[in-house]
Amino acid sequence: MGTKRRRAPNRKKQLKKILTVLVSTLLVLILLLTAVAAKVFYDVKSTTENAYEPIARAQRLKEIDLKQQEPFSVLLLGVDTGALGRSEQGRSDTIMVATVNPKTEKTVLVSLPRDAYAEIAGHGTMDKINHAYAFGGTAMTIATVEKLLDIPINYYVTINMQGIESLVDAVGEVEVSNPFAFTYEETEFPKGVQKLDGSNALKYVRMRYDDPEGDYGRQARQRQLIAGIVKNAISFKGLSSYQEILTSLGSNIKTDVHFSDLKLLTRKYRGAFSEIESEQAKGEGFTQDEISYQRLSSEELVRIQQLLKAQLNSGV
Repeated sequence: MGTKRRRAPNRKKQLKKILTVLVSTLLVLILLLTAVAAKVFYDVKSTTENAYEPIARAQRLKEIDLKQQEPFSVLLLGVDTGALGRSEQGRSDTIMVATVNPKTEKTVLVSLPRDAYAEIAGHGTMDKINHAYAFGGTAMTIATVEKLLDIPINYYVTINMQGIESLVDAVGEVEVSNPFAFTYEETEFPKGVQKLDGSNALKYVRMRYDDPEGDYGRQARQRQLIAGIVKNAISFKGLSSYQEILTSLGSNIKTDVHFSDLKLLTRKYRGAFSEIESEQAKGEGFTQDEISYQRLSSEELVRIQQLLKAQLNSGV
């Protein structure tokens, strides 16, 4: 028994090293949190190779030199396919832009309203920004976000609904604090703290119309769920089941972050996640042709643009 007591701390320490690569993968794929552990590089490599999908860009960007710790941006998309029997192209229900600057040791994560009224680049129309994905997939969404925010998007990550559901089941039931009671798809969600499995977690973050804050309320629940996923992932149970977590992501994510880039991120960008600033771009609702939109005022748009540009230019 004495020997087991002496080895337990070492095993726990070893599992914490495993966590570093797992969290770095979740960072690039969902939250932009990162760390490193060479022990599981082969597992992570398999997952990232399956997820790796470069896309043709409308214009070629200046390549980011990760070895020199240059700041970069990532477009994070949650796509409404992959669950509930959906297999169509779908739309991007969640749109976030993250700027990562290791020299200032700061990451800024900005949520964009899915109904934001924007010019759909390459389509010649003004429409809801999330329609860009339905019209032209990830490439058109990137071009649209670049035009709206006036910044380059260096990388992208998409995760579908099935990926979110599988990820929650992999890390274990996620605890959330529901701000108000509601029913969605015949499932009751009482007010207060509760634990959700993958299926119910997906419903929890999809409900929008009964939320008094509309899509902004839903985005708040999405951020709450992500925080719960990360909390479970870094727990002892999460550390011991990292392979199941990677498997849950494998077929449900796509990214142009290559494994070689991921290794550089885990080594050189850890400090950038010591401070994560979360921002919400907020618009004003209006109706046109009986369709509801969110219009970002010029002041709000400039505020978000300047915030992201400062991130990408600081220390360069």
